[in-house]
Amino acid sequence: MPQQKKQQKLQKPNVIVFFTDQQRWDTTGLHGNPLGLTPHFDRWAAEGTHLYNTFTCQPVCGPARACLQTGLYATENGCYRNGIPLPDSSRTLAHEFRDAGYRTGYIGKWHLASTRTEPVPEKLRGGYEYWLAADSLEHTSDAYDTIVYNNDNERVKLPGYRVDALTDAAIRYVSDHQDEPFFLFLSFLEPHHQNRRDDYPAPSGLETSYVSAWTPPDLAALGGTAQRHLPGYYGMVKRLDEALGRLMDALISLDLAGDTIVLFTSDHGCHFKTRNEEYKRSCHDSSIRIPAAAWGPGFQGGGRVRELVSLIDLPPTLLDAAGLEVPQAMQGRSVMPLVRRQETEWPSEMFVQISESQVGRAVRTERWKYSVSAPQRDAILDSCSDLYVEEFLYDLQADPWELHNLIASEAHREVKQVMRERLVRRMIEAGEAPPRIEAVHEQAIGQLKVLEDECRA
Repeated sequence: MPQQKKQQKLQKPNVIVFFTDQQRWDTTGLHGNPLGLTPHFDRWAAEGTHLYNTFTCQPVCGPARACLQTGLYATENGCYRNGIPLPDSSRTLAHEFRDAGYRTGYIGKWHLASTRTEPVPEKLRGGYEYWLAADSLEHTSDAYDTIVYNNDNERVKLPGYRVDALTDAAIRYVSDHQDEPFFLFLSFLEPHHQNRRDDYPAPSGLETSYVSAWTPPDLAALGGTAQRHLPGYYGMVKRLDEALGRLMDALISLDLAGDTIVLFTSDHGCHFKTRNEEYKRSCHDSSIRIPAAAWGPGFQGGGRVRELVSLIDLPPTLLDAAGLEVPQAMQGRSVMPLVRRQETEWPSEMFVQISESQVGRAVRTERWKYSVSAPQRDAILDSCSDLYVEEFLYDLQADPWELHNLIASEAHREVKQVMRERLVRRMIEAGEAPPRIEAVHEQAIGQLKVLEDECRA
């Protein structure tokens, strides 16, 4: 390697985002899963920095991805639900890294072009130079039939189980770009369901290993499709962790491990049809809490960060960790001061926007979860509302699995007031107009009045 490129690499660490889809936080051993699904994640997170309390800011595929690419909340970047293309004028992580002299690559699921099974035109690829992806990977591919498109929008079939096929492509990319700083976004579909069959196809033979295996307490209590789908889901998680191990081995063998930041995270969780009629789009931790860890330059020995971290905080974190300037427009904040154990003012709550199932908003602290919904808004057509009604209040200290809703409890009136004020403040900070939030008893009185008027009529 020429001396100039060696110096360039020392000054600019490579960055890889290892991005899974619909993965619950409690699939990892570091979060107490007893099945040994994630030995590689557990090891690397323990050596690097484990972001123990990480949450999505939008529990649905497209919006979460838009937030991670832009560093803006979904109502600001415009992609507040699936099916809305990321505006081609959007400033993404790819643009930031390219301007800093990085080569940029995207492999896997995009979900930000609304082309579904058609190739993604270059103007809708978010500024990435190298492209081996599909907009809606769940519709162009299957577990053993991985179909993506290259830079020339040519159809490419990758061999192997889908996780392995994308990992092989990522390792090839790393090997081909080892002499220059690169930013690679590796986006898997797993452990998301295969839409057209509504199942979770694990690697051949692996699903049977997890039949009647450990079930998280919320799923054990509420049922849903957990017993039918958990075996395949766990098999997918297991193979993802093996893929992480293979990628890290490749970095070690190429002498890049010391020069490469790797961020592992997911877009949202999975509640297996226990909170609504599908798998996410709710305020519950099963829907919003995600695994996250980072290792490499700046993150080694960071330990366990317990502060509440949002997906919106990860874009500025990656830029900051790479020594790049964080755009003022980004709405999250870098976690690097937390990693370095520096004194910093960090929010004691995190904020969630919810779409498609409802126009909803939620705020979560270490102990409390408070959520509201807009009854007069269309969950598909409307991104926000000027009126919301209280829906959920959970005491996460007494009820960590969110099985007892306290929203109608008079004993918690003061808690609701404090959480309501926190939510309004966070909504305004995110760029939303100040909303009116009706207490649940006010809504009940209003409904009673309507019924009385109807009776008199």
